[in-house]
Amino acid sequence: MVLPMNIDLVGHEGLKLWMHTLIETVRSREADLTSRQLALLLRIYLKPQPHTVRGLANALNVSKPVITRAVDTLSVLGLVKRIRDEADKRNVLIQRTVKGAVFLADFAETMEKANIHGEGEENV
Repeated sequence: MVLPMNIDLVGHEGLKLWMHTLIETVRSREADLTSRQLALLLRIYLKPQPHTVRGLANALNVSKPVITRAVDTLSVLGLVKRIRDEADKRNVLIQRTVKGAVFLADFAETMEKANIHGEGEENV
């Protein structure tokens, strides 16, 4: 017989912050990214360039096709772009875009507001 685990998550402020941020993101008209796409986008914007599919796959410990699919989606949304590496034409680099920077700045602002106000906890 397996007894249910009684873990109190109510007091975890990080989870509450993440919940409020995600709820506000879902309510917005912005792109609704998967966790994988968001992790990839953050990696591209917060770590020094250049970024390759291989390097991103290694950093996130996922396969290159996983990164390629996520980059495809992020590219269609205009949040990243692919360019040829001038130093090695065989390589494709994944670069930042203004739209992606604005998206993440808005996302950060949403997190900051959720952290300050703890908005809507009763309504969530």
